Amino acid sequence: MRPPETITEAEKHASLRAYGDTRPIGDYEYDHFVPLELGGATNDARNLWPEPGASPNPKDKVEDELHRAVCNGRLTLAKAQRLIVANWVKLARHGIVDSPAPKPRPKPSPRPTAPAAWCSANASWNSRYDNYDVYVHSNQPHQYATVTGAGQTAGYYTNDSGYADVYFYASRYDAGDNVNVQVGAAHCSTVL
Repeated sequence: MRPPETITEAEKHASLRAYGDTRPIGDYEYDHFVPLELGGATNDARNLWPEPGASPNPKDKVEDELHRAVCNGRLTLAKAQRLIVANWVKLARHGIVDSPAPKPRPKPSPRPTAPAAWCSANASWNSRYDNYDVYVHSNQPHQYATVTGAGQTAGYYTNDSGYADVYFYASRYDAGDNVNVQVGAAHCSTVL
């Protein structure tokens, strides 16, 4: 946003005095050295100067070309600002020699996350062996499944598919007791 002329005219007179120039004020455009379209400071005396000649002028063409180069990704904004400050006159005579803007670094692919550990269990009385078979199913293959409850602890390793049959030596009188199962990082429970 440009400041109003009521502000810029007084500043323009002060700038001309600072340059020691006594020509008529109408011979100059009060211009932003780094143009607004390239992120130049709106009303900073360090970014304003009396530019000789009428508007439009050769610097306007350079500003527009740099703006397009930034918007098209051919130049970074910082490089365009440095170019116009370093020597806009040379750019007006010879054109912009743009170098490609740096390519953005590719974002690393997120590492696949392991599915959350889970298990389920059920128990049934085995009258042949006078114990419970606690059947464990999980997504934790090759992990030790520990069954605890009714004053007992037993365990067995899960197979490739995450299944285990744990022989749990509890009494028939423990029927209805809750047992807890831990297999790898998963926890579940069942009732005898």
